[in-house]
Amino acid sequence: MQKSISFLLFSFLMSSAFILQAQPDRWQQKVKYKMDINMDVQSNRFTGRQSLEYWNNSPDTLKVLYYHLYWNAFQPGSMMDARSLELGNKVINGRNDWDGRVRDRISKLTPDEIGYQKVMNLKMNGRIQKLTQYETILKVTLDKPVLPKSKVLLEMEFEAQVPVQIRRSGRDNAEGVRFSMSQWYPKLCEYDYEGWHPTPYVAREFYGVWGDYEVNIKIDRNYIIGGTGYLQNPQEIGYGYETPGMAVKRQEGKTLTWKFIAPNVHDFVWAADPEYKHLTRTVRDGMVLHAFYKISQKSLSKQYAEYSDRVKQRMTEAQFISDYQKEWETVLDLAEKALPYIDKTFGKYPYKQYSFIQGGDGGMEYPMATLLKGAGEGVVIHEWMHSWYQMMLGTNESLYPWMDEGFTSYAESRINNYLAGGKDKFPHKGAFDSYIYLSKSDFNEPLTTHADQYNTNMAYSINAYSKGEVFMEQLGYIIGSEVRDQVLLEYFNKWRFKHPNPADFIRVAENVSGIQLDWYRTFFVNTSKTIDYGIDSLWEEKGKTKVRLKNNGTMPMPIDVDIQFKDGSREQAYIPQYLMFGEKKNEEPSIKRTVCEPWKWTHPYYTFEIDRKLTDLKALEIDSRQRTADMERKNNKLELNW
Repeated sequence: MQKSISFLLFSFLMSSAFILQAQPDRWQQKVKYKMDINMDVQSNRFTGRQSLEYWNNSPDTLKVLYYHLYWNAFQPGSMMDARSLELGNKVINGRNDWDGRVRDRISKLTPDEIGYQKVMNLKMNGRIQKLTQYETILKVTLDKPVLPKSKVLLEMEFEAQVPVQIRRSGRDNAEGVRFSMSQWYPKLCEYDYEGWHPTPYVAREFYGVWGDYEVNIKIDRNYIIGGTGYLQNPQEIGYGYETPGMAVKRQEGKTLTWKFIAPNVHDFVWAADPEYKHLTRTVRDGMVLHAFYKISQKSLSKQYAEYSDRVKQRMTEAQFISDYQKEWETVLDLAEKALPYIDKTFGKYPYKQYSFIQGGDGGMEYPMATLLKGAGEGVVIHEWMHSWYQMMLGTNESLYPWMDEGFTSYAESRINNYLAGGKDKFPHKGAFDSYIYLSKSDFNEPLTTHADQYNTNMAYSINAYSKGEVFMEQLGYIIGSEVRDQVLLEYFNKWRFKHPNPADFIRVAENVSGIQLDWYRTFFVNTSKTIDYGIDSLWEEKGKTKVRLKNNGTMPMPIDVDIQFKDGSREQAYIPQYLMFGEKKNEEPSIKRTVCEPWKWTHPYYTFEIDRKLTDLKALEIDSRQRTADMERKNNKLELNW
């Protein structure tokens, strides 16, 4: 087992080195964590030692360092508490705008329910450093700077109290899971080409440094752990990790020490409960899927009791619990069925392990694992796809949440449709409807808004998830769906483990498609401008039909106009957007397509010609497949009843 793990680590690091060489311009900092923690399941506290090797691969001299201390957010009066209460005072459509999971719960925590992380001391190369704590951020003022292209050793002792589960992390969640251990250790902030990112923990997502983890967890011997990484002592642990047929030889005493390694990741999560069931499934290339869950009748009954009467009319409590259990029992069947399509469409998953773990407050992604509240198909696929659009690509979620949540939601819609047999001709309709709703409201904000600084939770959610999904589907309309799919693979292969930004993605799309796309990012990402094209008028001149279109919106787009004739034939007029400086290929070769002159965005009207008499026409429609987020569909179609 040890030999195979060593070979795996060597192979993975070699592939990572190749990736780094493929992108020499974008340097990356590197970390190597070794952590030993001692968990007291009675007091819900633990102590830890952390040894961190930090490579400054930047061209800059670093005079300070920053760490995240996430659990300090779970204290009354924290930034997370204050922000939740503030947004909760806003009422949208009759509802308070706070995150329903957080609400006012932090403000009510007692001293033994709060979370905290305390760094007792920190040394750099053996010398004590000056520490200043700013709630969830620890500033380290260095006695000697970290020079470019150098490495330092950072050693600390810390202690923590696991908060009652509020958001993602915590103990005793709604399903009765004892410990959901995410954001559980002092984590070095990322330093990249834009500088330090000491982002306080207010509400949203995360950003971390790529590196290798060695984590040793000492805990009550009755607890079962699932999480990031590869367990190094499975025969000492058992609980489903051991080689089938081989005896488990556990150490004596009241505790067990679980030893994990995780190569080339930017975080480490684990969860623990004495009643976990552990399922495994070996799929392609020896990759092992894990599931960890428990069936707590008491917790599930409480969940059911909180549902609305309308939900209760659809299913009994017994049916709810039965369905819930079946979802967990079959989650690996779902994952195994989806994996070939995911590998082919979005890039091959490179690790040898992935775990679906019950815990947390809905779904939250981490390297090689996810915390799930329930194992419904939607949340399972969504959180798993974060392995691509956050765990391997690693965008800065605070600045570009739409590249994480939106791209993931796009992938989720496609995968769910694949699993359903491709029955839905347009699986992204829900995202389009949500985005159009927001755009017509008074709460719209551009995608460039910082994730924590949206004026409403509603605007953040729709922008990050729905508008991000719309961005990707609309890209398929602009450059062609097949080409967009090539972009997805090229983006993954070129930028995984490299923290790409929006410009990096657009550049890949331009290179693959041969079409200029900076205008698309400028209008759709940087502004709140919207699309609204319409058919203005048509007339006949010298036996040919003239059609005039109008741009009623504020954002330009290329235009597909589908034309139906009374004799049953069809044609398409394709009008490229001038700023594309190119055109997409015909996506329906069986239909005659006329490529018209590009439409300059400065011109509100555009006229094109059809080589048929006006009375031959039956109908005209702009974007008949509705792949653009056009604000007003009524003016897109004209039916002629001669």
